[in-house]
Amino acid sequence: MTQTTVSATSTSNADLFSSQLEKSNRKKTEHSLLTDASKRLEQALKHLSMSEDAIERLRHPKTSLTVSIPVRMDNGSLQVFQGYRVRYDDTRGPGKGGVRYHPNVTLDEVQSLAFWMTFKCALLDLPFGGAKGGITVNPKELSKAELERLSRGYVDAIADFIGPDVDIPAPDVYTNATIMGWMMDQYSIIKRQLSRAVVTGKPLTLGGSEGRNTATATGAFYVIQATLPKFSQKPHNTTVAVQGFGNAGSILAELLFKAGYKVVAVSDSKGGIYTPQGLDIPSIREYKNSSRSIKAVYCEDTVCSIVEHQVISNAELLALDVDVLIPAALENQITAENANDVKAKFIYEVANGPIASAADAILAEKGIYVFPDILVNAGGVTVSYFEWVQNRNGWYWTLEEVNQRLKVRMEAETEKTWSIAQKLGIDVRTAAYVHGLNRLGEALDAKGTRNYYNNPV
Repeated sequence: MTQTTVSATSTSNADLFSSQLEKSNRKKTEHSLLTDASKRLEQALKHLSMSEDAIERLRHPKTSLTVSIPVRMDNGSLQVFQGYRVRYDDTRGPGKGGVRYHPNVTLDEVQSLAFWMTFKCALLDLPFGGAKGGITVNPKELSKAELERLSRGYVDAIADFIGPDVDIPAPDVYTNATIMGWMMDQYSIIKRQLSRAVVTGKPLTLGGSEGRNTATATGAFYVIQATLPKFSQKPHNTTVAVQGFGNAGSILAELLFKAGYKVVAVSDSKGGIYTPQGLDIPSIREYKNSSRSIKAVYCEDTVCSIVEHQVISNAELLALDVDVLIPAALENQITAENANDVKAKFIYEVANGPIASAADAILAEKGIYVFPDILVNAGGVTVSYFEWVQNRNGWYWTLEEVNQRLKVRMEAETEKTWSIAQKLGIDVRTAAYVHGLNRLGEALDAKGTRNYYNNPV
């Protein structure tokens, strides 16, 4: 069994991974997201023994697919969109990962997200590998009919690349249950059989799971509740700022509000609001759902009134003097350039990769505890696993059952990660990668290593 111990071999393995990755990325840009993401892996490799064979496999995505998706627009014109699907590793099971619709989607970004998913699934001990997909598009510029044609066209292009036992898509940025329903339906049409387990995050009536829409936020809430007491941090004395008031960020903000935390600031892509007295999050969510904008309001029934507040930018929100900072938007929000401005005591990464690797050392030097994305936002993929299991068994659970199963798993893996951090004297992010790498290494080595084949029978 793999041991989480420091050794000369593990340090050389870290150097090996770094040099090999540098070679494989020689043709990529200096700011490659995958290169940046891999730097966290280098740190973890210094704290465990892992075979060179396993390291060699992990430095390459297993499969990457780029497709063109022609879509007939409502005005009769034809537009061709670029789509991607990457399966980084499937040693522990079928690929698992969301599909995002965003104008900045690139192959490098999708590879990075698939890389993170590989370790996230291993960390949560899910029988999945890591995958991700995306389409370079601004979905806000498309009608619903155009969006449906795009989604079905994407599945047409990748149908031979996915499947319930191969690779299972899910929602991500600007995709939702309806889009997943279209994708499941299109795949079923192609295969001429109902295939509910091919995607997760579907509408309940099409085989979705209770709790999937709120799973990322709920899982993050369980991590926060399991870790802040370790620092004697009580909810009523804890101020919180949330960057990103989308599905995950807004639901998490409301869970924290209802648990007694003082949520003093929230923001979306257009900017944010701040009041040191604390915001009424349910009212702000109600207002945003009706108006698509954020304002500091207090609502009674359908009547909402503006309360005193400051309008702030996303950059200003990240620099607020709060106890807990929750980046729940996009990657690379905290970098080497602005990390010194961060004043929060604790950061919980609800977005994927919101902190660049170059900022890690700065935040650590400031004494800020960072709880990483591969742990904090793993509630989504965990309940996706529950949905996949329910689809395959034809037996569906209540919301209470789903949330209880999620709570048990999130708390267990949080405690194991924290224990590794304390035992090895390392930061929580590195501990999370050590924990995931232990499981990945065991699975990869089970297929045979150089030592196995070189030893006589």
